[in-house]
Amino acid sequence: MADGISSFWGPVTSTHEWCEPNYLYSSYIAEFFNTLSNLPAILLALVGLVIALSQRFEKRFGVLHISNMILAIGSALYHATLQRMQQQGDETPMVWEMLLYLYILYSPDWHYRSTMPIFLFLYAIVFAFAHAYVRFGVGFWLHYALLCLLCIPRMYKYYIYTEDKLAKRLAKLYLITLIVGSVCWLFDRLLCKGISRWYFNPQGHALWHVFMGFNSYFANEFLMYCRAQQRGWDPKVKYWGILPFVKIQKPKEQ
Repeated sequence: MADGISSFWGPVTSTHEWCEPNYLYSSYIAEFFNTLSNLPAILLALVGLVIALSQRFEKRFGVLHISNMILAIGSALYHATLQRMQQQGDETPMVWEMLLYLYILYSPDWHYRSTMPIFLFLYAIVFAFAHAYVRFGVGFWLHYALLCLLCIPRMYKYYIYTEDKLAKRLAKLYLITLIVGSVCWLFDRLLCKGISRWYFNPQGHALWHVFMGFNSYFANEFLMYCRAQQRGWDPKVKYWGILPFVKIQKPKEQ
């Protein structure tokens, strides 16, 4: 904690602290850069939501963008307070979001349409209650990594069956931001003792937030492109400045 600045939220109760001095700039924000770095993810999720709603994509994509937004807000609250309750409000939406990705990725080939969403919904509820009472620690990250790994085979399948170069670029941007963001996360987590002695802190965890905000946006747009192809909506990747987005042309009867 920085000298001369007291904590508005009280003692730290979260199970993790990151490589940033607490309450350095404000008594209301425990980790300043880790809190503000969630803003790009919120804005990108809002842009994605507007795109999905304006072109009348399926509701699942609107829910997906909203879940990205909720996750980023929960992360900001967690890093601002470093309280156990807010940590749960960050980690539980992380799992819910991955379950939603699993549904979007695998549901087109799932023969029993009601079974999958019911199972995933019950899984999400059970996890939320369990996580409220048990501090999983490393177990949480292993569980989250497993859910991420389950998404990769279907993402790769969509990639190899996609012929449009700009759409493939979305998938590549998704992979690049994931790798770079993960390196920043590991750098901040594993080398914190050394970084703490540096004159300048590169804020690896804050960079993780920024890269993952873009990562979610690229993943969502790529999945929207693939789903539009499945539905015969003639998707095209366009650019708004430097930001890519998917534009569709539905048949008149739809």
